[in-house]
Amino acid sequence: MGRLSKLRVVDPVLSGLALGYSNAEFVGTSLLPFVMVDKEGGKIPRFGKEAFRVYNTERALRAKSNRIVPGDIDSVDVNLDEHDLEFPIDYREDAEAAFPLQAHATNMVVEGIRLRHEAMVASMTQNPANYPTGNKIALSGTDMFTNAASDPEGVVDDAKAAIRSKVVKEPNTLVIGYGSWRALKRHPKLKAILSDTKTRLVQLADLREIFEIENSVVGKGVYATDAGTTVDLWGNTMVFAYVPTGSKLAGSNTPVRSAYEPSFGYTLRKQGNPVVDTRTEDGKLEIVRNTDIFRPYMLGAEAGYLVTGTR
Repeated sequence: MGRLSKLRVVDPVLSGLALGYSNAEFVGTSLLPFVMVDKEGGKIPRFGKEAFRVYNTERALRAKSNRIVPGDIDSVDVNLDEHDLEFPIDYREDAEAAFPLQAHATNMVVEGIRLRHEAMVASMTQNPANYPTGNKIALSGTDMFTNAASDPEGVVDDAKAAIRSKVVKEPNTLVIGYGSWRALKRHPKLKAILSDTKTRLVQLADLREIFEIENSVVGKGVYATDAGTTVDLWGNTMVFAYVPTGSKLAGSNTPVRSAYEPSFGYTLRKQGNPVVDTRTEDGKLEIVRNTDIFRPYMLGAEAGYLVTGTR
């Protein structure tokens, strides 16, 4: 039993708990949602624009069929990373705790990896170098949203038109950085659009209606530096993207997506993850560990648009 007690024991209850955790402050999955893959490495196709072409489809009597000349399908090499965190529980702590320590430990290791994922997505999607020409803008001077003469609605309209010109579809997702959100909710031009007679700040529901992007969210996630300073993950930015909504399985509210569907990007996750397991050390420590294997990818930057310098 001494050796068996040290073996890795996957806990299905805690693993289910890990999958069920959600934090409204984390918005990275809105831009790069999780998609399950079977292998840690491989190739993912990057599709062209054949589906948007107007073909000559009329056929004369006894003539040959009109044949599409298939274009080359570009591909992206993908390699996933293993992420893991563990939390120790001393048997004395467990005996004295007034709350379930296993659940607390699971929360700590799950949220730690989720924060890491959020930071990775925020860094990637807010980097102008990751966007092609025409899919980004850096505001300055009177164009910044802190200036009453600026035109946020016009900036959003230009972003939507830019994405549509590249991939035909308008963006259906918008992540508003916390700094941008603070400026937008006080902007006099947006407040003037509202039909309310009462003077109030612009709400997120108002922006969804004004900008006509239903999946609009505010990135409020933060992280603490080694010096203890709290820093916003999502700053003075706005990230627009077209992300397929996916289809829901029977009995589930989670949409199922495929990495083979053209999109702004995905977080590729190995099938069966995350996994929470437990083991003991020296008969006195219970170790609760969370393991996840994933990596976020911007597979179609033309389906996105970045606004920086909003305030």
